[in-house]
Amino acid sequence: MGHHSPTSLDQALDILGRGGVSVLAGGTDWFPARGDLPVREDILDITRLPGFRGITRQDGGWRIGAATRWADIVRADLPAAFDGLKAAAREVGSVQIQNTGTVAGNLCNASPAADGVPPLLTLDARLELVSRAGVRVLPLEDFILGVRKTALKPDELVSAVTLPDAPVGARGHFLKLGARKYLVISIAMVAGLIALREGRIVSARIAVGSCSPVARRLPGLEAALIGCSLAEALGGIGPDHLVGLAPISDVRANAEYRLEAVAEACRRIIQAAFGGM
Repeated sequence: MGHHSPTSLDQALDILGRGGVSVLAGGTDWFPARGDLPVREDILDITRLPGFRGITRQDGGWRIGAATRWADIVRADLPAAFDGLKAAAREVGSVQIQNTGTVAGNLCNASPAADGVPPLLTLDARLELVSRAGVRVLPLEDFILGVRKTALKPDELVSAVTLPDAPVGARGHFLKLGARKYLVISIAMVAGLIALREGRIVSARIAVGSCSPVARRLPGLEAALIGCSLAEALGGIGPDHLVGLAPISDVRANAEYRLEAVAEACRRIIQAAFGGM
């Protein structure tokens, strides 16, 4: 077993190409998942790779390096469209976890309760995947395939998350429901990116986590909200708008409660978009 911390992408891809390697960024999910099992495979630490950490402006959008910490997101000077992502970043475990856990690690872990996924879905996030064959880009909704399952190939690394510019005037929102206020796995969570003009919704993106094997956008609700005033939007959310969600019943909540919580969280996010909660 060896621990590798390369400082060039070529080195990293060479090590990855040998096989039998676990890729590590913050390790805040990887180590707890192992329990008491010994580490027998090589470890590839990507945190020193150039360009893998930081948030940069690029033509038509933004680039978040794969090894960017959640604390980096919280501290960054970003447009209002990122407010939901920032709120989610503050919910990723404790402050210690936020200082260590990475954006790409949260996505590659592919938990249905990953806090970062719903707001990134509303931001139309794409993942930049690099290998010896080159770079391919996948929308986030095509990257996470199921519980703990992604489209990442054995010879690929996630190098960045890219985000196009949001609609003019859009502001992000995020709500998480858990059994307690801090350090909790969510019962349900909802992210929204909503833009208003003259008191009516002109753009709406809503995504839900912890209520299906992968977090999902709600296209039916998004379409129904366009053109709505606050009163119309709050009164128009029904079961038909939650189609596609498949919440489970477990020790934290039953499926019916989760759906009710999602509907209420959607209402609160819409109300917040209009300036109140």
